[in-house]
Amino acid sequence: MMDLRTQYMGLDLQSPIVVSACPLSEEIGNIVQMEDAGAGAVVLFSLFEEQIRREQDRLSAIQMATTNVFAEGLDYFPASDEYAVGVEEYLELIRVAKERVDIPIIASLNGISSEGWIDYAQQMEQAGADGLEINVFYIAADIHQEGRLVEERYLEIVESVRSTVKIPVAVKLNPYFSAMGNMARELVLAGANGLVLFNRFYQPDFDINSLRVLNNLQYSVANEIRLPLLWISVLYGRLNASLAATTGVQSATEVIKYLLAGADVTMTASALYKHGIPHLRTMTSDLQSWMRDMQFKSVEAFKGALSQQNVSDPAAFERANYIRILEGAKR
Repeated sequence: MMDLRTQYMGLDLQSPIVVSACPLSEEIGNIVQMEDAGAGAVVLFSLFEEQIRREQDRLSAIQMATTNVFAEGLDYFPASDEYAVGVEEYLELIRVAKERVDIPIIASLNGISSEGWIDYAQQMEQAGADGLEINVFYIAADIHQEGRLVEERYLEIVESVRSTVKIPVAVKLNPYFSAMGNMARELVLAGANGLVLFNRFYQPDFDINSLRVLNNLQYSVANEIRLPLLWISVLYGRLNASLAATTGVQSATEVIKYLLAGADVTMTASALYKHGIPHLRTMTSDLQSWMRDMQFKSVEAFKGALSQQNVSDPAAFERANYIRILEGAKR
């Protein structure tokens, strides 16, 4: 039997395959099924700041600042009565999940202001959450807003949450920072125990017949792994924090690639919508088969083997390889 154990933010996991935040975890029966199918941990669906702070004046101002490119952009923020559960239901789900399963349960907060996090992060810890993932869904669409102000917003939120709870805290990042490596370092210095790469902002689509902005959901696909694969490879071994890979994890192939890059865990949701929760068993079995074929007895034996600091040609991650790829396309 291959040893799939890994550590994520100091938590001991029996598998590097983790269920990422999604509505599937709203049902306790699904969480039990996820554990039975081999999930190393479950990140619960996000509790939105809009659920826990009904300050409509503040929310309206933020909506206008971040969606002023499209008049219909406000449609992306559901009305306060459209959310599936409230705070008490979320906290009760944490309590029940901790009673029913042995795998770590990681709560998730999705917000845009530092005030919206602190009390509820503490309540999630008190309810029994093993960790907390904070997901800052903020699109800086105001062309007058400077990048440093966006970065400061993230850092303030991390510092506020870190000072409030003792459980480990992960930050789900977007890929749009101009100096991603430095921002990752700053977040860790601010108190983040883990970084989740990357958040998939749900971008608008247009209906060209009705002239409407659409807010339809598209599941991730395997070829989306390249950007997070790059940055996990670059950051591995350079930060005192865990790295989690999300986006495009459809099969064991993506799990293996992310682990080779240096991820401690890989997170999947789209694959479970497409194939069902039992697909976790297939991913786990295929990962074990590959390890057996490659004679790796444990995840630790190959984690980070293809990171930038471990490959024989580190330039493969930089400009030199970009030129080689373009030259190769001419042949």
